[in-house]
Amino acid sequence: MASSDIAGRLVRLSETGRTVAEPAADVRGRTAVDSEGQEIGTVDDLLVDDREERVRFLRVGAGGFLGIGKEHYLVPVEAVEAVEPDRVRIGRDRAALSDVPGYDPELAEDPAYYAGVYGWWGFGPYWAPGYVYPPYPYPYR
Repeated sequence: MASSDIAGRLVRLSETGRTVAEPAADVRGRTAVDSEGQEIGTVDDLLVDDREERVRFLRVGAGGFLGIGKEHYLVPVEAVEAVEPDRVRIGRDRAALSDVPGYDPELAEDPAYYAGVYGWWGFGPYWAPGYVYPPYPYPYR
């Protein structure tokens, strides 16, 4: 699989007109919490691999007031520790997230951008040999 066409297949679910296959598994709108249960933001979108029909990243929004000044960053699905009815637990503590790479839609077609995000979180990218999708139910339709 050529890395040049990897990132071009990742799109925001909100822009596709599609939905998560199981509505109960849709984590958008849920509070994102760190490994200690402290709020770190809200899951406001999902980045999906349109070709393989898999969610690859949660987009989390944090800070700001009424949506103004809100920062966004991507969380690989591999970093999700638990999905609960009203929140998603991420496998990092709040302090570690102080230098998380921000979400930059201008770089959305650059595979190196996504590889860097995966690297920050300590995971190999989904296009790497031997990759295994995590056990969370994130298919969409």
